Amino acid sequence: MMQEFLEENKNDVNKSPQKKTISTSGKILIGLTGGLGIAFSVICGPFVAPAFRKYCLPYVPATTTQLENILSVLKHSKTGRLLDIGSGDGRIVVAAAKNGFHSDGVELNPWLVQYSRIAALTQGVSGKTKFYRKDLWKFDVSPYKHIVIFGVEQMMAELESKLQMEMKNDSQIIVCRFPLPNLTASQIIGGGVDTVWVYNIKKTL
Repeated sequence: MMQEFLEENKNDVNKSPQKKTISTSGKILIGLTGGLGIAFSVICGPFVAPAFRKYCLPYVPATTTQLENILSVLKHSKTGRLLDIGSGDGRIVVAAAKNGFHSDGVELNPWLVQYSRIAALTQGVSGKTKFYRKDLWKFDVSPYKHIVIFGVEQMMAELESKLQMEMKNDSQIIVCRFPLPNLTASQIIGGGVDTVWVYNIKKTL
């Protein structure tokens, strides 16, 4: 009995285990899935990353009415450079350039920066515009007389302090979505989501 048991187990041990192989189509599917996952991360990363920063400045295109309200403010002054903070797809920068301004945009998302440069080129204002991929908190705003900002409520107090400290006398801030918490607006245009607040910087010389 014992001898028979040992012989049976010896035969089982000597049997070669079956090897499982992945078909060529399976390998291709795995490769495509991995590649698409990496591509998705590369494309979506710049849009998602801001959510992990201190303040999340989402990309929300300006409405036609918002753009018209901004341009109605700018038409009274054609002098000085303009900066759009969080310039997104560049439509405000391009529109300002078409109306006679040398205008720049600062934006963290590299895809939107490239899109904006192409838009400026195709619309014939690339010579009057520049787009910078930089953190707005580290960007010097002192060269600009007009600043446009589409912000979020949580960041407006800190942004107000930065602008007051860096901007020169007789500069102008044009704010959409949320007003600055401490400064008094010299002009309010429109209503609802299209409201635009205008602030004039006056410093004691």
